[in-house]
Amino acid sequence: MSPSTPERRLARLEWTVLRRLDGLLQGDYRTIFKGHGLDLADIREYAVGDDVRHIDWNVTARLDAPYVREYLEDREITAHFLLDLSPSVDFGTVDRRKRDLVLDFTGVLARVLTRHGNRVGATFYGSRVERAIPARGGRIQVLRLLNELERRPRLERAPLTSLADLLDAGLKSLRRRSLVLVVSDFFSAPGWEGRLARLARRHETIAVRLTDPREEELPDVGPIILTDSETGEQLRVDTGDRRFRARFVAAARRREEQLTNAFARAGVEVLALRTDESLVRAIVRFAYARKRRASASRRGTATGRGPYTALATDRHGRPAARDAAGAVA
Repeated sequence: MSPSTPERRLARLEWTVLRRLDGLLQGDYRTIFKGHGLDLADIREYAVGDDVRHIDWNVTARLDAPYVREYLEDREITAHFLLDLSPSVDFGTVDRRKRDLVLDFTGVLARVLTRHGNRVGATFYGSRVERAIPARGGRIQVLRLLNELERRPRLERAPLTSLADLLDAGLKSLRRRSLVLVVSDFFSAPGWEGRLARLARRHETIAVRLTDPREEELPDVGPIILTDSETGEQLRVDTGDRRFRARFVAAARRREEQLTNAFARAGVEVLALRTDESLVRAIVRFAYARKRRASASRRGTATGRGPYTALATDRHGRPAARDAAGAVA
């Protein structure tokens, strides 16, 4: 078979990524994702950040203080990928493009989940919401997702991306509480932030952000022509001008702050994927950070403090302090 076929891609990912994740996470995919159970396990006092839907109002009324129910986790997860494949995702300046990150990440996470008996589905966005694949289990479903991704045409230009439309599609189609992974570079027309917050209230939602180092700063390579990947508009600039490069960096930082604030307001965690970084490293870093946040939340509950002693991260979602993930190649 051709090396570009979904079978070959999945085999490569299983050999180069999944085997390493198994070793680093001891095979515990639940370090990253939670199930949604129905069996009552315990009742404890409410802590800041708890889901208000879990408040036990009868106990709260008797004890004159808010208490929440804790449930045993159901191992079954239904996951859905909301995949942004607009023209800006075809950008990349290192060894790979952001579209390659979409393919590899979707293949890895879908396989991690399906081999534990879970179901995965996806919705694709190019110039608009184009196709949805219902959630199913098994390796064949992973191959189906990869095949659909590889068949998606690379668009030369398209209307300005509307992530709001993609998020609306998820809000309308997902009835059962699910794990939702919004995979995008978040270059979009405004208006998606409120939809992301609504999605996060209904589902466990993770923003998987695709980035390339040249979106943060430009090298000094003299005069070049920059092309807007979505509209096709071109602009001639002189990268040898230090003031221009400084303005570019400042604009990138402002956008970074806006996105960080939008994710925080929506209450979603961010998994940052970079074209110049190992996929294994990014996933393991996210898993360790999430585990620490959960641990901090439990300690905060026990001591009466809230869960906001979580691991600090920098603007790329990296832990501010070195942890075990920092040793990953």
